[in-house]
Order: sequence, then C-alpha cells, then structure tokens
Amino acid sequence: MSKNITNKLTTARKASPKIRYEGGGRNLSSQAGLIPVIKFLDGLGFSELFGRHVHHERGHSAQYQLVDAVFLVLIGLLGGARSISQCVVLWSDAVLRRVGGWTRTPEESTVGRVLKTVTERHVSELETLVHEVRKRVWGRALRFGRSRIASQCEKWVDVDSTVKTVYGRPEGSAKGYNPHKRGAPSYHPLLAFCTDTKEILQGWFRTGSAYTSNGIVEFMKQLLAQLPDHHRIVFRADSGFFVGALMDLLDQGAHGYLIKVKLRGLVPLLAQQHWTPIRHQPGWQQCEFAYQAHDWKQARFFVAVRRRKEAADHPQGELLELEHYEYFCYVTSEPLSPWQAHRTYGERATSETWIEEAKTQMGLAHLKTEHFLANAALFQCAVLAYNTLRWMALISGNATLQRWEPHTVRTFLIRVAGKLLSGANQLRIKLPRQPLHPQVWEDWLALSQPA
Repeated sequence: MSKNITNKLTTARKASPKIRYEGGGRNLSSQAGLIPVIKFLDGLGFSELFGRHVHHERGHSAQYQLVDAVFLVLIGLLGGARSISQCVVLWSDAVLRRVGGWTRTPEESTVGRVLKTVTERHVSELETLVHEVRKRVWGRALRFGRSRIASQCEKWVDVDSTVKTVYGRPEGSAKGYNPHKRGAPSYHPLLAFCTDTKEILQGWFRTGSAYTSNGIVEFMKQLLAQLPDHHRIVFRADSGFFVGALMDLLDQGAHGYLIKVKLRGLVPLLAQQHWTPIRHQPGWQQCEFAYQAHDWKQARFFVAVRRRKEAADHPQGELLELEHYEYFCYVTSEPLSPWQAHRTYGERATSETWIEEAKTQMGLAHLKTEHFLANAALFQCAVLAYNTLRWMALISGNATLQRWEPHTVRTFLIRVAGKLLSGANQLRIKLPRQPLHPQVWEDWLALSQPA
C-alpha cells in the first residue's frame, strides 16, 4: 500500500531558496575575533618587549626573525592550529595579514629554519619574556581597577608536571613515567600556575625521563627572582615535590608551602600519633606532629587526617579484626588545622584541569619538530598563547569570560565572520549584528582599544 508523502512546511521553517555560488569575495575573514587579540598584544608592546629581552638576530639578508615566527605560532595556536603548517595556513587570511602588518608571511619550512637557530639562552629569554608581559598585564589590571593581583602580598602557586606522549624519536624525547601510554617516549614539562588568575607563571620543557621534581629548586629560584621582593608565595604540590632542599629554599625566603608527604614508613609513623575526631566530620580523625627527615636541617610541621575504611573496603577485611584507615598527610608552613590543610590541598585539583586545557585546547607541548630546543621554543609559544586568553579575560573584568575555557572562547569570540572595509584613511571591520553573548563580545572588542 503506497502513501503520498508531501513536504509540509512548519511555522518555524520554509522551503529552502535556490542558491547560486560566486567567487571573488574580497577582504573576508572567518577569524575576525583574532583581531582584538592582535591589537591587544600590540597595545602591550609585545614586539618591543621581545626585542628587549630575546637577543636573537639572523643575517642581514634574512626576511624573517624569531619574533616573526613566535608571533605567527602564537596567533595560530589561539586560532586553533595544531601544527606549524596549520599556523601558516591560518595566516593565509588576507584580513589577518593586513591587520597584523604582514607584507608577506613565511612558509612552514622557513618557520622551521628560524626555530632551529634557537639556543638554550634564547629559550631562557623566552621564559623571561613571559614574565615581562605578565608584569605589564598585572600593572594594567591594577591601573584599570580590574584586579589587585599585582599588589597582593601573598599568592598561592600550584606546581605540577605533565606528560606529553610523542611519536617517532624527536630529540630529547625519552621513556619515563607515562600513565597514558606506558613505554612510549614522551616529554615531561614542569608548570607553575597562579591560582588567582589561572595563568601559567612559568613553564619548563623537559625530557621524558626527567623525574617529577628534577630541577624544582632552580625552577623556583627563577620564579621567585621574577616576582617582587615583597611578594610571598605559598607553594602547593603533590608528593612528587616532597623535597627537603625545596622547603629549605622557601623557608629562607619566608615563603610558605603545603605539600603532600612521601616517606618510607609513613603509615607506621602516622599510626603511632595521637588521633582525635574531627568535629562535624563523622568517620574522620586528625593529628599534628613535628618530624625531621634524615637529610633535613630542621624538623617541620606535619598534619594528617584519616578515614576509617569499612571491612568491605579492604581485600582481607573479613579475616582481620584490626581497624584500617586511609591516610592523608601534609607538610606545611601555614597555620592550618589538619582538616583545613586537607581541604586546601584538594583545591589544587583545579590546576590539573588547567593543564589539560592548555594541552588539549591550546597545543601545549603539541607542536613539535625534530629538534629539542625548537620544541622548547614552541612550548613557550603555547604558554604565551594560553596566558594571552587569561590576560585578556583578567583585564576585561568580565566574569563570564574569566570562567570560559579556551575552546569556548574560540567558539564564540574568535571564529567570527568579518569583512574588512577601508576608506577615509582608516580600516573598519564589519561584524555580525547579533552575537550570542553580547556583553562578552563587547568586552572582547574593547580589549583592542589603546590603553
């Protein structure tokens, strides 16, 4: 039995009209939201800071300098590029090239050649560049009344490492701790986050065989040298950073720390302490004590909490009559009760989310060549790209923008159609009339205005 099927129109839709396609559209962009980013960096004096702190020069006949390669990759990552090739393709947008002041843009091979000239000194100078741009942003945020982070005397800093699996055998990759792909070569970067602004204060690119805490003392010396003398930081990290020399450094500078404890024989040590119930926390107990490890210069303050485990939680619980506990122990310089320390330490899980955002949404340690130092420079480009979004959100004062992840910013603010118009000795960008988030969009556009 056949039925007559007709296309019935609804009140929400009508018949699709016929479309004729024509070429020849000029001055069109699919990434118009990158224009405020370019103007924001120009307003911060990015190129001037680069020239002042990164001392890299090529021959007189070279058309492109390191600053050109870094800026090309930085904007490319913000636009969603996942390779140097995609960064170059993004800049094929004539509107972006004109707004960015490019008379020509380099090819992928040219970018690679420029990056191969990077030395260890240049990588260190790129790390300094991150700090110098941050200082300008914090100063501007304070001046505009957006944030008092620059004047705050105490800052919590979350430090963690992350693993980035690599394929092939690029220089510097090695087998090490890799929970995602065991036995595969990787890199093992080290990162420090400012908990107030979510930005990466400092990042080191390391080989995959580096242990979690390798170089942490020198890492913190460099970070502390870039912060004002009157600033006190509180270092928060997991047990991989339970290092006596690190705590000595922080103690000497009157800084603080909250670090999860990693000791042989920790459970027997905790079992012999005096435990008391935690008020309003059924099943939990707490203790405080001083302890000096064998290689320490002094005793330090330990706090711990424990939760009683039911017999079913233990594999031999039905055979044993002893009580079993799950322990959480921390060494700290802060005036925190054991429960407060446990809760405060738990907040560092947010930094792990920021790491994943930087890796998966901003290409942190994803762009690679065959050369380790070139990859280290690309890593610093990704740090700058991730921080640029955090800095723009900070100065905007828009709470919604400050909450958004990079992918959300890219979806609603960067990948926006635009048409470049010129006349009366000025450039204008024609944009969609009704953005999905009007206030966020207005605040985003305002960031392109001179300070």
